[in-house]
Amino acid sequence: MACFVVPAAEAIIATTVSQILKSKETPEHLELMNEQGGVDTVEKIGASKKVGWLSKLLWGGSALLAFEHVWHGEITPFFPFLTAASNPTDLAEMLSEMSTVGVSIAVLITAVWGGMVLVTRAMEKDMTMTLKKAK
Repeated sequence: MACFVVPAAEAIIATTVSQILKSKETPEHLELMNEQGGVDTVEKIGASKKVGWLSKLLWGGSALLAFEHVWHGEITPFFPFLTAASNPTDLAEMLSEMSTVGVSIAVLITAVWGGMVLVTRAMEKDMTMTLKKAK
């Protein structure tokens, strides 16, 4: 009924953190060997961009979940917007769903993002090690 609220709340926090990191971050560069044997310089993926990935994953997931709830008539264009919020019995069920399903969705999305960050870090490390071996 309102499980999309939890990842949306995390998305708000992630977007804010990404903007703060972006304002404080200075670009780092990596040197990589190209096919001709020369060295190319590329910008390392910064923390703000990585947190931005999390933000986009969360916003996308929340939007899809909200659309699904609109489709099933659980969200209305008039107050109280969430149909479950008008009935105390449904409200308890909605809060239970948010604490179980909503949190599970947010944790899963964050875990997928963590995997993306680990793979990216490993790729950057591998590229750096390849350059050191070539020198």
